[in-house]
Amino acid sequence: MNKRLLFFLFYGLYWIAYFVFSKLIFLLYHFNLSFQMPISDWILVFMYGARLDLSTAGYILIIPGLAIGITAYFNYKIIYHFINIYTFIILLITSLITIADMELYRHWGFRLDSTPLLYLANPKEIAGSANLGILILQTGIWLVMFSLASYIYLKIFPKRLKSFKKYNLKVVILFFFMTATLILPIRGSFGVAPMNVGFVYFHDKNVFANHAAINVVWNAGYSLTKLDKNKASIFFDQKKADELFAELYHDDGETKKLINTDKPNVLIMIIESFTSKIIEPVGGLSGITPNFNKYCKEGILFTNMYASGDRTDKAITAVLNGFPTHPTSSIIKFPKKTQRLPFINKDLKKLGYFTHFTYGYDIDYANFRSYLANAEFHKITSKADFDPSDYNSKWGVHDHIVFNKFFDEAQNSKAPFLKVLMSQSSHEPFTVPMETVIKGDDEENMFLNSAYYTDKALGEFIEKAKKTKWWKNTLIIIVADHGIRHPGNTPHYALKKFQIPMLWLGGAINTKDSIIATYCTQTDIPNTILKQIGVDSKQYKYSANILSSKSPDFGYYVFNNGFGFVKDSLKIIYDNIGKKYILQNGLKSEKDADHGKAYLQVLTYDFANK
Repeated sequence: MNKRLLFFLFYGLYWIAYFVFSKLIFLLYHFNLSFQMPISDWILVFMYGARLDLSTAGYILIIPGLAIGITAYFNYKIIYHFINIYTFIILLITSLITIADMELYRHWGFRLDSTPLLYLANPKEIAGSANLGILILQTGIWLVMFSLASYIYLKIFPKRLKSFKKYNLKVVILFFFMTATLILPIRGSFGVAPMNVGFVYFHDKNVFANHAAINVVWNAGYSLTKLDKNKASIFFDQKKADELFAELYHDDGETKKLINTDKPNVLIMIIESFTSKIIEPVGGLSGITPNFNKYCKEGILFTNMYASGDRTDKAITAVLNGFPTHPTSSIIKFPKKTQRLPFINKDLKKLGYFTHFTYGYDIDYANFRSYLANAEFHKITSKADFDPSDYNSKWGVHDHIVFNKFFDEAQNSKAPFLKVLMSQSSHEPFTVPMETVIKGDDEENMFLNSAYYTDKALGEFIEKAKKTKWWKNTLIIIVADHGIRHPGNTPHYALKKFQIPMLWLGGAINTKDSIIATYCTQTDIPNTILKQIGVDSKQYKYSANILSSKSPDFGYYVFNNGFGFVKDSLKIIYDNIGKKYILQNGLKSEKDADHGKAYLQVLTYDFANK
């Protein structure tokens, strides 16, 4: 019996050591972030992270604990083969999770959870982001990790399993009892609150340190159990949340008319990853987007626009539906929910507009097919509508080809029309069909080069559009779908990562070389457009009229799992997992913060009940 007890003890210690090793690999992989931390934070990462490591080990030990008890009446062979097979299966799964998480964290800024499952329906498109060098590196790390963990296991445990002897009912009862006690490390406390990720958050300022302490296997497993439970984030009773939310929207002021016609053609061009960090007129790098910079002098630049979320599928519902990003999900994945949203193209269809959606992606990516079906555009152009010889991007068709088709479609459209375009070439892996202008093989310079290429394609489109008959009666809105960590490796939650430009151009605008500094979000686009045309827009609950004399004047965005709330004198970033503020600048009263929390509560409640 003692040999079984010792095996169980050492087997548990083996898994704890394995998770500590995994944490070390994560820190070393992200050396540019981890080596900025003092040694004391490294120690605290392992100390605080131990709670989730123990919890994860507890889950893993349940089945071996029961098996050791059940097989007490048999010789060692059954338990020997069972534990060996079980261990290698768990090692395979956990090592793959660990390796995938390391690279995804570089791009997404949060530890692996159920989010990638929302995109697994299209593995070929996901592979479009892959870099061969990174895949080789990760494969090598995985082989070392898996081989080392397997070697240590084989050196220690199989011989112990062979020493097991038959025992009586006492051993069965003992191991059943011991397995039951695993609830203590699994639950993590004797209090009301069971184990959660917030237990390991220890740093008030360094979010990476908190993330490094997380056991990614626990995080992924926990997230999967919550996959179908898009519950509301609760801060107040719902009545108070609704009242606080209502205080944010008071659009009764006079609208500043920026167009010279009541029924303009509208082109909405949603540009991949066009962060404000590369737009010189809003303080970004110079020389990356020379055409966009030039057009800022010819149009109306909105300098304090914020992306609602951090992915394209979240941007489209913000821009066309005025519906904000959910902190842990994406409404585009739920056709039942998207069919209940207002659509700006539907409102314009009622006015006689021809509506058209154009992009070079596969229409089945990220559930766009069902979403666009619910949108009821008159026409949809996607990857399948291009010649196969034009499939020259890992994501589909490169921007200059898509922009050319977009132009031809506008030429052949009957006015008035609404046309929506989404670009993609400035998406990872940032390979573009152009001689390299921004030199460098690192990701940041490759991104900058891809942005230069897209800006070049955009400039060619605008110059051709200026020569058309429809230009003088057209409003062109250029806006990014979301920000990106490049340049500067901006943290996933930071204001700078979500700040994006919006530019109005075209012959239909009555003002040039103008700046609108009102704080706003992508969700405000539908209301603002419709108010310029004189259409009622009350159905857009989360959409403010940016050009109202009483504009709410705030920006709001969501990251995984938290929010940013920004005004002229107020900047708040709140982590909903750790239940703490990452940033509090200009907070005069708790009510300022309550508005941001109420927004999140109303949004998540609305999402859950659509």
